[in-house]
Amino acid sequence: MRNMAQNTSMKGFSMDLRIFTEPQQGATYDDLLRVAQETDRLGFNAFFRSDHYLHMGAVSGLPGPTDAWITLAGLARETKDVRLGTLVTAATFRLPGPLAIAVAQIDEMSGGRVELGIGTGWFAAEHSAYGIEFPPLGERFDRLSEQLEIITGLWATPVGERYSHAGPHYPIVDSPALPKPVQQPHPPIIIGGGGKTRTPQLAARFADEFNRAFDSLDATRDQFERVRSACTAGGRDPKSIVLSAAQVLCVGENEAEIERRAGRIGRDAAELRANSLAGTVDEVIAKLRDFGEAGATRMYLQVLDLADLDHLRLVAERIMPVVR
Repeated sequence: MRNMAQNTSMKGFSMDLRIFTEPQQGATYDDLLRVAQETDRLGFNAFFRSDHYLHMGAVSGLPGPTDAWITLAGLARETKDVRLGTLVTAATFRLPGPLAIAVAQIDEMSGGRVELGIGTGWFAAEHSAYGIEFPPLGERFDRLSEQLEIITGLWATPVGERYSHAGPHYPIVDSPALPKPVQQPHPPIIIGGGGKTRTPQLAARFADEFNRAFDSLDATRDQFERVRSACTAGGRDPKSIVLSAAQVLCVGENEAEIERRAGRIGRDAAELRANSLAGTVDEVIAKLRDFGEAGATRMYLQVLDLADLDHLRLVAERIMPVVR
């Protein structure tokens, strides 16, 4: 490993580092497999992927989208230690019963390494592009709440007993509530978002982890406080929920490397530096420390150039030892 610079930013602190990918922007399963296996080999805490069916921005998205849970099923058999999950699955995409089955099965396939990130869904164009219903936001929140109740209810039902649910969107009658996941009481559930009322309430009720993605440090800190307050109001210990953030990653050994990596993802290095985990190794460590002081104990590093495995290696060699 390279020698780390000796300065105050290098003082160690504790934070899980997870790799987070956006394959709808253009990636095959083999592309994701290479990144996931390198993530596993390098000792990152987890490999996550988005759950989208349509590319965003000026990219072509070729060769086309890959299904998140089919991908994770494959990776479950082709990785060893790294945790696997979605940030986040849209509740509009899947029925809660089949989703509970899929997550439980992948949990078994991975030996208990899967996590379920789930949200309301927000990208209207991908719904119309693939014939998926896209209700108004209020109804999407209602559906998400009902899905969370059903999924956790199915997993919690003792073997040999039956589960029923009389909700308005997904009535369930006499389900055997099988299969059961390996992790007990269930795989970790991640809820995220910037809503000031319903999102913190749902997180306090159902989530093992709350995530705030691509927001400023101050806004992230404020949302964490709303989640803590919702936990307290609901009679839950605020310390029992993991708080995490997600940011675009663009780190380099020098300015030329930072510029090159920014250019490869079609971004301006100065803009990334101002709004993301971008800059030199020391700069990124300092930004991670700031998020840690705001309450985050876990950071999702969004890597957009999936061919640049040296980017992951730089983090593993120079940053990961400082945050363990």
